Amino acid sequence: MKVRKFVPKDLKRVFEIENMSFDQSYGINMFQQLYEMGIGFLVAEEDDYVIGYVMFWIKYENQGHIISIAVDKNYRRLGAGRELLIRAISILSLLNIDAIYLEVRQSNVGAIKFYEQFNFIKDRVVPGYYDTGEGALIMYLPVNRSKVSRK
Repeated sequence: MKVRKFVPKDLKRVFEIENMSFDQSYGINMFQQLYEMGIGFLVAEEDDYVIGYVMFWIKYENQGHIISIAVDKNYRRLGAGRELLIRAISILSLLNIDAIYLEVRQSNVGAIKFYEQFNFIKDRVVPGYYDTGEGALIMYLPVNRSKVSRK
């Protein structure tokens, strides 16, 4: 498996992964706009086939934000999500930020446990965050620029 920068030819495949992974997904135009804005955008690939992605940026002056991370359901639990998140954390930690934030559905226990492996901390719930009315759990990772956890 290889992690590399997103390139525009990856857009269709990334959007497929997004749609298979989330009930409420970003539109394909949103992916294009975010890429053009210069966000951090990485893909994982196996044998030149994109199997996952992560998008991230500096949301506020001192806060990183994981916008979205997903792996094709046929390639989950093989380490792609882990490598994508490690790379995103590593890049963001070089940018003099205090913490990295993300949102996750309250019901997504698997994702919450995944983020906790990287020492993300549960912060608060935003009620009604998703179109379904479900709340989002806000999690954050205090950034120690000298070391990224690899539990």
